Amino acid sequence: MIQRQLKIHMDSQQSFFLFGARGTGKTTLLHQIFPSEEVLWIDLLQLEEQDTFSRTPLELERRLRARKNPTRWVVIDEIQKIPRLLDEVHRLIESDKVAFALTGSSSRKLNRGAANLLAGRAFVHTLHPLCAAEIPDLDERTAMRSGMMPMAFTLATDPEREQFLRAYALTYIKEEIQEEQLVRRLPPFRAFLEVAAQANGKIVNFLKMGRAAGVAPATIRSYFDILEETLIGFFLPAWHRSVRKRQLSSPKFYFFDCGVKRALDRTLTIDLAPGTGAFGEAFEHFLILEIRKCAIYRFPDWQFFYLNTGSDVEIDLIIERPGLPLVLIEIKSADRVDERDVKHLASLGQEMTEPLLLCASREKQRRRIGSVLCLHWKDALEELGLI
Repeated sequence: MIQRQLKIHMDSQQSFFLFGARGTGKTTLLHQIFPSEEVLWIDLLQLEEQDTFSRTPLELERRLRARKNPTRWVVIDEIQKIPRLLDEVHRLIESDKVAFALTGSSSRKLNRGAANLLAGRAFVHTLHPLCAAEIPDLDERTAMRSGMMPMAFTLATDPEREQFLRAYALTYIKEEIQEEQLVRRLPPFRAFLEVAAQANGKIVNFLKMGRAAGVAPATIRSYFDILEETLIGFFLPAWHRSVRKRQLSSPKFYFFDCGVKRALDRTLTIDLAPGTGAFGEAFEHFLILEIRKCAIYRFPDWQFFYLNTGSDVEIDLIIERPGLPLVLIEIKSADRVDERDVKHLASLGQEMTEPLLLCASREKQRRRIGSVLCLHWKDALEELGLI
């Protein structure tokens, strides 16, 4: 059994939302936390249950009243299927002092449908795919090829993982996009997904992507919003000392899992050979995801950026840590780094107040090149306090 980094305690009696993309293990985690008979489970992915609660939200109270044992917790899977059920949840929290665990693979319908978000009476947690802190013997090349979704990670062979990831991509389109009617026309969105996956980790150009997908730039922006709100990816904003200038700069976009990204751009069967551009991009994607996932669990106030000076100098990741020095990270997929790999990082570091400068790579030896600490990627996670 994999021990997840997200810590939720049954004894706290604090209601919470647990968001996460499909397949990240939300239900499995809650079964580990809430094995007791004192828990009422409701799965809104079951069509019969969805129909019952959609027509009669009061069914929730009726089931609570009918239980023989005292009910301390109610778990409702995929609450976004019936947002108005949250009105009943709110009432029962107040009247019966029952705690609720509410899972969802998308916050879009809740945020945009004026749903009752319980007025601060429920914490909000997010569960991500597996991370390095949960898999001590993690092999980065497997994670780069097939990602860190729990199902993909536990399958035995590459063909099985590839089959799962293709099915996952189709399920996302069918269940999150088509059934929830998040877009008016599916074909342009399908085209967008492949274009977006091909541009993973690059500065977003809405106009160029709109031409490639055959839709307006504003539509591309709305498509990216859907990916964010269904937790399939995230924007990495540009860093600048001026907050205003940050907002004017174009972000990068990263999919939430390396394997899902490769399924969407149809590169699952293409080998990632060390020394190639594809290998370097996949390693950067993998490590940014690992740093971000681990930090969200342990240091939720950290903020993440990239830096592009406009003169072909780019820093892969910048981390703002409240009360601690700024972190600049250069990511190299090589198994040996030298002065050429860190010269831009060292130069930019001189313009800032005592930043932590890291070069994370596959090199096993821990070394310092001038002001830059060069580490194996796992040691870089440890240096940051993430594992």
